Amino acid sequence: MEVREQQNKSRVVKVDSEESWDFYVVVHFTASWCMPSVVMNPFFEELASTFPDLLFLTLDVDEVKAVASKFEVKAMPTFVLMRDGAPVDKLIGANPDEIRKRIDGFVQSIRTYNA
Repeated sequence: MEVREQQNKSRVVKVDSEESWDFYVVVHFTASWCMPSVVMNPFFEELASTFPDLLFLTLDVDEVKAVASKFEVKAMPTFVLMRDGAPVDKLIGANPDEIRKRIDGFVQSIRTYNA
């Protein structure tokens, strides 16, 4: 796995409780040639800052074809929300309002699940 250096951003996630061991992930399946995916990159970065309790991953489908195939990604951008390693929601297309709405709902379900 390639790790790119980011300015003042830690890639280490501290597990400090049993609850924090549960992983909540948002994956952006993208491609460098797909302009809607490229346009979504800054928005995805903004979401990552807005929701620090979630892990945000970007995956280029041409570089990691096996994972894209496993998640049955057929169009970009595709966003997959995952809980404990399993997909719980999938959104295809560059729709910032819908992505934010789905992530808000995902966060609410996490809070209910952990309550």
